[in-house]
Amino acid sequence: MGRTRERGKHQRILQAAVKIFAEKGFYKAKISEIAREAEVADGTIYLYFKNKDDILIQLFEEEMDRMIESMRGELSRFEEPLEKLKAFVRRHLGVVEENPRLAEVIQVELRQSNKFVKNYTNRKFQEYLNLVEEIIREGQQRGVVRPDIEPSIAKRAIFGALDEMSTFWVLSRKRSYPAEHVARQISEMLIRGVIHPGPEAGRPRVSSNA
Repeated sequence: MGRTRERGKHQRILQAAVKIFAEKGFYKAKISEIAREAEVADGTIYLYFKNKDDILIQLFEEEMDRMIESMRGELSRFEEPLEKLKAFVRRHLGVVEENPRLAEVIQVELRQSNKFVKNYTNRKFQEYLNLVEEIIREGQQRGVVRPDIEPSIAKRAIFGALDEMSTFWVLSRKRSYPAEHVARQISEMLIRGVIHPGPEAGRPRVSSNA
């Protein structure tokens, strides 16, 4: 019971931090503001986190854990590698659209933390990128992805496209097109770039749906 209560308080602090970081910005946000939003004493924060950077990093790690689990579940619904790639694109952009405050913290504020940028070993992010690498490798094994594509480069290029779109949404605070439309557009470009240039009959059909 006590552990559950402590866990709940930990989560409440993180949720409060998302709100305060998104509203105030990482640098301007104060521990006291996070504590007030979480309805805990200022000193309570330090029972769970070392400092403001630690709050941001733990927030990122927990969200990445959830994202990885969610993404693996989504990808497991598909057999074909190219369908998995479309599902990855769709799910990633969908999360950004569904959680604008969290997206702003991860896309913008996280990169304001010197500790994160310089000293943090970003294992969770690597695990997330590796999901794309697994899709590319599986596609090559099945003969539907070009063999000359380097998976370790492809995963970063693909994430880079999604990251740029996500950052644009966060900074501009407007959606010229819904996430589903953007996902279809990006999926089409990515798949046409990696698809194996075999005989037309042997090529997997690129559907118009993301």
